[in-house]
Formats: sequence, structure tokens, C-alpha cells
Amino acid sequence: MHITTTELFLIALLVIFTLPYLVWRLLGQRSWAPLVVVQIVGGILLGPGVLGAALPEVYTLVFTDKVITALNGIAWWAVMMFVWIAGIELDLHEAWAKRRETGTVALLALIVPLGLGAGAAAVLLATDGWIGPGGAYWQVLLGIGMACAVTALPILILFMENMDILRSNLGQRILRYASLDDVAIWAVLALILLDWERVTRQVGFLLVFIPAALLARRVIAAAGERDRWILGLIWLIACGLAADWAGLHYMVGAFLSGAVLDSRWYKLEHMDAFRGTVLMTVMPVFFLSTGLRTSWDMGGFGVLAAAGLLLVASVSGKLIGVQIAGRLLRWEPGEATIIGWLLQTKALIMIIFANILLDKQIITSTTFTALLLMAVGSTMLTMPVVAPLLSRYRNIRSKTAETAGVAAEASAPAARPVGAAQGGG
Repeated sequence: MHITTTELFLIALLVIFTLPYLVWRLLGQRSWAPLVVVQIVGGILLGPGVLGAALPEVYTLVFTDKVITALNGIAWWAVMMFVWIAGIELDLHEAWAKRRETGTVALLALIVPLGLGAGAAAVLLATDGWIGPGGAYWQVLLGIGMACAVTALPILILFMENMDILRSNLGQRILRYASLDDVAIWAVLALILLDWERVTRQVGFLLVFIPAALLARRVIAAAGERDRWILGLIWLIACGLAADWAGLHYMVGAFLSGAVLDSRWYKLEHMDAFRGTVLMTVMPVFFLSTGLRTSWDMGGFGVLAAAGLLLVASVSGKLIGVQIAGRLLRWEPGEATIIGWLLQTKALIMIIFANILLDKQIITSTTFTALLLMAVGSTMLTMPVVAPLLSRYRNIRSKTAETAGVAAEASAPAARPVGAAQGGG
């Protein structure tokens, strides 16, 4: 029986969308992770490291070269739109207005895990198999360190929506810290990708990008909201193409194209709906294409051990950094721990970051797999740990507010009775 490429493509889509959803619903995973986390894990399980090893005939039958090429095209466009909307959501105005607090927390939440991650990378790089054919030692060291310091802003938003704190004062503070770190992530990536053989193109891209961004801001701001979405997507494609031509990777261009736009130009509910639509309709294909790149070449135990080492460096680094910031800024008890754990969310942005390093052959597929497992592990830990901490924090604040209210009422002067005699002079 002959199966056409179209039929195989649709079979692949059916598997991509059905299996993670069934697992998520039937196992009741809503309490600890949104569907996106299960989809990421599903992508890994459907890759060559698991499905390809367990059922190679099924894997090679469905995921042919033509099917993978078609899936990759969808994945590229999906992740470009996702990073673009993440760039738009960065509130750099608010971060600048509260720059001392935001800068302190963002710096410590970035530097400490980056340092510990680079230390863990140095341990791994003492053996072969981690540096790609196009990578230098310093690029891999900095890349792995940065991967340990990443916070995935879009996933963080999803988690805080689930826990009903996104629009709260605490949630907005966390978004500011994560937003500033997002800028640093892409800046470091641009440094890692700096190609001295193509430096003329890269400098040219940056020189042209600045006036082009100013023009794009004017044109998009002057348009109606419906036109702003269309113009924004055209701007996204142009930036992605220019950045990839310059050797910076299309994802750097996608992020920059969103970061220079103002979130106030778009209605909040429309941005939420757009992000949700991208997540639901096309991002699962990106998760699968990511899973297809996982590798267990050096042996499962070696990859798992490396992922475990990176996970410890990442989690402990983020918690230590935020705890130091909390002491310096004299936060309320419990806040630093909650914020530190919420900033652990790495899936998506770290996966995109690692995908770029793999595309550029800076890291090997084995390194990519270890980073991917670390990202999934840290993200899956977040909600189960934060939920009880947040409940306790809310209870303490509620009791404190009640006590303060009673004390204020007791200390208030008694009201003068209506009609009481007035003193005369």
C-alpha cells in the first residue's frame, strides 16, 4: 500500500497534536504544567532518541525527509512569530522607570546562574563530544552558561496566568526582571554568533536596522490596529531574512523586530489571543522538530548526567542570585524564593537559543540534548514547587493585612457624636 507524502504529513500532524493532549487530559497534568510543557516532552519522545530507537520502522515510515522538511518550514515560521510577540511584550519603559530594583534583580538572576553554568560547562568540556565543528571553546562555555541563566518569558507568562498572579504587583515585578534578562540573552547570543568572516554584513545589518526600525515604528504606529498586525508580520519577515543573510540567525532578527515595537499599540486581549493561537496551532510542530534533533550518541547515562549537572547549576544559581537581590532590596519573607523559582522557566526560549547554537554547529547534538533535558526539567519543577509557596505567601499577607486593619481601627480617634455640644470661646 502506497502512502503519499501528504498523507504521511497529516499522520505526523495527527500524532503531534493528539498524543500530548491525551496525556495532558487523561493524567490530569493541569495542576503542574500547561499543555505546552507536555508537548515539549512529547517532541522528545517522538524523536530518534526514543521512538526512533524503540520502533525504528514506524519512525522512518512516518518521518521521511520530505515530511521533516515540510514540518521544519512550519516550525521556522511558528517560532519566528512566537519570538516576535515575546519581543513586543517586553515592557522596557517600566523596567527603565524602576531601573535600580529591576537592574539589581535581573543582573544577579543572570550573572550567578551564568557563572555556575559556565563552571558546569568547563567540567563537561574536559571530555570530547560537546563542542561542534563550527564552535570555539569560549563560545560553547558562554553558550551553556547562558542557557543555564535563561528565563523563558512566554512560558513564565503562561505559568503566572495559571496561578492568577500575572496582573498582580508581584507578577508585574517578575515580568520586569525577566524582560531585562531577555534582552541580555539575545545580546549574548549576538556576541556568540559574531562571525569575523562576515562581520561586514553584520555591521551593515545593525547600521541599516536602526533607521529601518525608526521608520517601521512610524508606519506601524500610524496604521489602524488590524493593519498593524499585518505590517508587523511583514516587518518580522524582513528582519528575519536580513539577520539570517548577515549571519546572525533569523531568530535574532525576529526578536529585534518585536522588541522595537510598542506593546501599547496592540490591545492586550488581542496579543494574548495571538500568542495562544500560535501556541495551539503551530508551535507543537516546532516542539516535534526540536525532538527530532535530540541525540543520545554518547550513551543515555552520559547525557542524563550532563543534564543533571546543568540542572543543579541552573536552579541553584537562579535561587542564589535572587536571594541575594532580595536581601539587598529588603523584600518580604518568601518573595525571593517564589520569584527565584518562577524565573526557572526555561523551555521555549532556551530551546530556541540552543537550536541556534546547534544550527551554527557551535554545539553538538549531544550537548543540545543535555540542554533540552535541563530546560524541560527546570520548567516542570516550577509549578509544583511554587504553588504551595504562593499559597503560604498569600495567607501570610492576608493575615498581616487583617492585623494592620484591626490595629488601624483601634488607634483611630472616636467619632464625635452627632449633635454633641460644641465648645465655645
